[in-house]
Amino acid sequence: MTPELREKLLAGLKDGSIVPYLGPGVLADVKNVTTGAPIPADSDSLIIAMNDGKPMAPKLMYEFPRAAMNVELKRGRSAVTKFLNRTYGETVWTRAAVHDWLKEIFPHYVIDINRDAQLQDSYADIPHNLIVGIARLGGTDFRYKLYFWDGVAYQKTDLINPAIPILYKPMGTPKPEANYIASDADYVDFITELMGGFSIPPAVKELRKGKQYLLLGMRLNRDTERMVMSDVIYAAAEPAGWVLIQTPTDKERRFCRKQGLELIEADVFDLIGAAVAA
Repeated sequence: MTPELREKLLAGLKDGSIVPYLGPGVLADVKNVTTGAPIPADSDSLIIAMNDGKPMAPKLMYEFPRAAMNVELKRGRSAVTKFLNRTYGETVWTRAAVHDWLKEIFPHYVIDINRDAQLQDSYADIPHNLIVGIARLGGTDFRYKLYFWDGVAYQKTDLINPAIPILYKPMGTPKPEANYIASDADYVDFITELMGGFSIPPAVKELRKGKQYLLLGMRLNRDTERMVMSDVIYAAAEPAGWVLIQTPTDKERRFCRKQGLELIEADVFDLIGAAVAA
């Protein structure tokens, strides 16, 4: 990454023309405050954590949604929700360097596919909108819930205030209410409605037109995450933006070319100038 490109990316994040899209890799330096164990964020670590520290069968290890579906079928959807609540809502973690870095920039619109609440904590000092993805809930055609943070607490709302920051958590969060997209069935429902336009609020559909995106901590070798990303960044500028992957596969290279994403062979910590503790 050249110094010129780094400055361009930082300037775009600050002025809102470039939208950060956060994947599991932004949590690579996060540890359990008590045990020092790393936070389970990527697919493999989530599956192993959900299975009491042991790998599951190879066909289930392919992707977290598949493993979560297996647990849901055997023990009920609540078992997956309890695991995610325990992991992201009840365990105390160290702060991610990426989130501290983002807090200094305060991008106006951030997409975070992780299920932890550190992004929300970064914006706790200022009012903001929160969009949380939901699936398989009756009584609504939409696959999101809207909240307004007034500086003290979240309140449910039906409208987005475009004048204040917008945090989009499509895969869910433990607060203010625990809602997650986790199993295959969740993703099928969510992505179907995402393609139909019912998983993103109208205000965000308007806001995202012509934006560029910077994918941070994202690998693009899993179909589910690629499908979500493709629809979330719909109506992006041309080119659509950049993705930081230190050692991309041929599959990722082809996908980036197809999506109009410039591949930068570096990781997010190269961008922010922080080192991951060994």
